[in-house]
Amino acid sequence: MADRGLGRVVAASAAAGCTLAGAVAVTVAVVAGPGPGPTGYVSEAGVTDSGYAPAYRIGIFALAAALLLLAVALPTALRVAGALLAAGSVLTLLSGAVACSAGCPLPPFETPTVADLVHGGASIAATASVVFAMLALLRSPAADRAVRWIAGLGAALALPCSAAIAVAMLTVGRGGLVGVLERLLLTVAAGWGLATATALGLARHPVVISGASGREPPL
Repeated sequence: MADRGLGRVVAASAAAGCTLAGAVAVTVAVVAGPGPGPTGYVSEAGVTDSGYAPAYRIGIFALAAALLLLAVALPTALRVAGALLAAGSVLTLLSGAVACSAGCPLPPFETPTVADLVHGGASIAATASVVFAMLALLRSPAADRAVRWIAGLGAALALPCSAAIAVAMLTVGRGGLVGVLERLLLTVAAGWGLATATALGLARHPVVISGASGREPPL
């Protein structure tokens, strides 16, 4: 069982590294790329004709790996949160693999292509999976106190931001308001992932010495 505990610590450490690397790569692509700045979507950095599209995709794929590694790092008792993070990983991978068209148009004020709908839908669903994972960890008594505290803070910031984005997209559409809110929500999600991975990586795991005890400690 010590090997399994060590494996989770390694997965958590790798998740923290992937989260940091992915966030940096996406930020560079968004800030340095030819996009419209805070009035546009983050995904516009990944448009095919952008010179920073490769950096954006590398960042997104790193974040997808981070979510999967974070799911692996969670104890078995937190399987609901783990499943949500694994689903978020697949959806993030899909959003990175399917690039949107120029401007990343979305309904109801714009006319999207099929690729736009796939990319946008995957991105929204991936973010929702992460937010629901926060709530699952917050409500689980099996979660470590630090992990639950981080999840509570993340959910407290992410939920109102998510609601504001949904309302803004349906009422005013693309613009500075949605752009700033989207960046805020993604920052919260990345910060939560990094903090949770760090907490899991620093958690103490009991070591079983062969022959010293007839029982194995809980994971």
